Amino acid sequence: MGEGAARTAQVMLPSRRPGPMRAVLRRVGLAVALLLIVVVLVYVGRDGYHDGARARMSLLDCLYYATVTVSTTGYGDIVPVSAGARLVNTVIITPVRVLFLIVLVGTTLEVLAERTREDWRRARWRSRVRDHFVVAGFGTKGRSAVRTLLRNGVPPQEIVVVDPDPAVISEATHAGVTGVVGDATRRSVLRQAAVERAREIVVACARDDTAVMVTLTSRELNPDAGIQATVREAENIPLLRQSGADHVVVSSETAGRLLGVAALHPHLSAVMEDLLQRGSGLDLVEREVRPDEVGIPAGTVAQPVVAVVRDDRTLAYDDPGCSVLRDGDRLIVARSTTPDPDADDFDDRTL
Repeated sequence: MGEGAARTAQVMLPSRRPGPMRAVLRRVGLAVALLLIVVVLVYVGRDGYHDGARARMSLLDCLYYATVTVSTTGYGDIVPVSAGARLVNTVIITPVRVLFLIVLVGTTLEVLAERTREDWRRARWRSRVRDHFVVAGFGTKGRSAVRTLLRNGVPPQEIVVVDPDPAVISEATHAGVTGVVGDATRRSVLRQAAVERAREIVVACARDDTAVMVTLTSRELNPDAGIQATVREAENIPLLRQSGADHVVVSSETAGRLLGVAALHPHLSAVMEDLLQRGSGLDLVEREVRPDEVGIPAGTVAQPVVAVVRDDRTLAYDDPGCSVLRDGDRLIVARSTTPDPDADDFDDRTL
């Protein structure tokens, strides 16, 4: 894709309606079918027509007559003269002519109406969208992020994906999320995604330098949103944090750690993978402390408490501060879940 196309942002909202081109082709096919019906009727009853230039009408003459008749051109060089031919023209060919014109005019009106409807939907979406999730980059990491958001109950309409590849964005919109075609490092593109009103921004770009630029621009446009970013190399973490990222995940080192754990402790690796997959057995969830849990030790909570978040600090389960839970604490607990039979609906074939 050229540089100019990447710089032009285009919002693509999820839609189940056929595209304008498909609607046009469908109507063109219907028009051709109507024309062929008239050709067949005229050819079958060609003895009832008079052609001033020929003694007997050929198939080409029938096609010519059908074309000029249904298009209301009507040169008059071929006319029905028998009673049967005139009856066919009155009962069948004239209604077909009217329907043919409706198809042609309706195609133009439908294309214009579809364009107007899409423009109205985009304007309405921009005016209403807020507190949403923006995912910059829809490669392997971006798809996994969107899949996790969906499996954790985030509605698809609250997710906006930004990527320069129209084919990738088309896949995202088929999953029900909104897509913006464009370069996420540009302010104009991020504004199309309403990043200034977003709740969370996920930077899942393939290149570390691109991730730094997207993070820096996003933080400038939205000082309050949480920004979660990923990089390939750990040495780029300070750049991401200085650019405004709240959390940085090192994809290459994280994968390396899992490989090392799998080599030493295969069962532990299986549990860690299970924790990373929502709804597959064991899940880590964050929830508010319940009223009946205030004042008791974290170890006595029914669900195993892994950590307690208090005053923006994360306390390990064995921290002395976890001996008494307080109102306003947030608990990170492990819970067992029944595998979701629909979990595969959000695999790489869909997202």
